[in-house]
Amino acid sequence: MLVPPWLEPLLNASFFSVCRIHGDAARSECNMYCLDCNGDPFCFYCRSSRHKDHQVIQIRRSSYHDVVRVSEIQKVLDISGVQTYVINSARVLFLNERPQPKSSSGKGGGAHICEICGRSLLDPFRFCSLGCKLVGIKRNENARFDLEGASGQEEVLREGSQQDMYPATPPPPPAASSARRRKGIPHRAPFAS
Repeated sequence: MLVPPWLEPLLNASFFSVCRIHGDAARSECNMYCLDCNGDPFCFYCRSSRHKDHQVIQIRRSSYHDVVRVSEIQKVLDISGVQTYVINSARVLFLNERPQPKSSSGKGGGAHICEICGRSLLDPFRFCSLGCKLVGIKRNENARFDLEGASGQEEVLREGSQQDMYPATPPPPPAASSARRRKGIPHRAPFAS
């Protein structure tokens, strides 16, 4: 996968500060990012005045972490392999790695873990966030670069083993399956005599 020039600046950007120009307005949080300009985050009003015909995505917050809707980001970036979540009935993914709770730290916490940070994942995905996927892509590019110096037969063997090691990531489950089953039959306290 080719890494677009705007991805690293997006992941390093600091969102949700108050806009210097429109600070007194109601929607002045800088939670928009222009993929064409590749600059600093901006607010709703800056979008209408400076980025009218540009490709813009909106960053949202979930538990103090930056997320982006899958419907917006998948139009411009291959997000395969990144764990998605449903938050406020919208499918989202996290921009950057989130700290692992101390109680479940370590790689034995769940059946599926992020290949980069070791965070437990809900489904069989490779990465917990776009940031971890970017690190994975860079590692893979470095591995390919190192392989170019190896002998021809050894290179073919290594490439074949890498492909077998990472099977294709299954698509996220359909949105209709959001109804969850109960954990069990509720038990009531017995009547007092």
